[in-house]
Amino acid sequence: MKFFMKFIFPAIYGLTVYLTIRLLNDSVAQIKFWERPWTLNALEIAISIFIGYVEIFLFTRLLRYFDRQQQVLNIYYGRIVKELGWLILINLALQNLVFTPMAALTDDGLSWGDLADINVIPMLYAVIYYGIARSSQFLNAYVDNRIQLERVTNEQLETELKFLKAQYHPHFLFNAINTVYFQMDEDVDGAKKTLEKFSELLRYQLYDQQQQVPVIQEIDYLNNYVDIQKIRSSTQLALAVEIDDRLQQQRVYPLLFLPLIENAFKYVGGDYQLHIKLALQGNDIILAVSNSLHAMIPVKENGAGIGLENLQRRLQLLYPGKHRFTASRQDHLFIAALQLEITNDAS
Repeated sequence: MKFFMKFIFPAIYGLTVYLTIRLLNDSVAQIKFWERPWTLNALEIAISIFIGYVEIFLFTRLLRYFDRQQQVLNIYYGRIVKELGWLILINLALQNLVFTPMAALTDDGLSWGDLADINVIPMLYAVIYYGIARSSQFLNAYVDNRIQLERVTNEQLETELKFLKAQYHPHFLFNAINTVYFQMDEDVDGAKKTLEKFSELLRYQLYDQQQQVPVIQEIDYLNNYVDIQKIRSSTQLALAVEIDDRLQQQRVYPLLFLPLIENAFKYVGGDYQLHIKLALQGNDIILAVSNSLHAMIPVKENGAGIGLENLQRRLQLLYPGKHRFTASRQDHLFIAALQLEITNDAS
């Protein structure tokens, strides 16, 4: 392809321009091409082919010059107009320098029609050449721009997700260490078991949150978390946990269920009722969490602190248009529900 564009195409370009001018001129002037001296025809054809090589060479150098001045990725109308303007000027200069004297010295001399043909036809071919030469570059530049934009966007989202993940750790670490601290005085074996569960929780939290995991792993994590929270909670706590046995290998992004359960343990009060239900409904996984509240303690609806605010942002990033999250207070109950659309269930 490079050989064709460099050595053959310029000759075809120059010959096409010449034959088009010749055809129009001969049709108007009623001249028969084959009745002209063949030496004159051969000379004009040879000069036209030579001009084709010169024009394509200059056009190529011109476009490379603009590419060096400004990357082709940066496309705007002003640049296109500037490139086209210079290309047309070069074209007009060469055509008038060569073909205008040629027309004046052959046949019936130079006429206004000859002058129009010499200027307009090569200019149209030059514009067509520019469109063909630049179209592939501009298309590639557009695709590269889109890829670059998506890469930057993904990097920003990944950074934000890592930041949101990091915000879970301080509060969780404080509560877990505090639990072990008080256990050490009364139940060393219990403290060791708590530390074991605590280490399993930390190991799970180190997973990349942009990678999905089987929901059964998330359930194991939540069970360990609930076990630690039960140690810390009041003996008055009435805890009910319901988990659908069908939830096994369906894949979800990790640590999306934790904020609702963490929030419930944090605000449970009153008659200390806490209910957790995780179920499969069609292609959706639904987590419903409700906890009783102290009558005098206000709880924000649709977000009780940084945990639920982070959750809503992560849902927007990981499940855009494929989730439903609600949180509200009803009398002395705080009820939160999260529904995730799962489209890649494992068989």
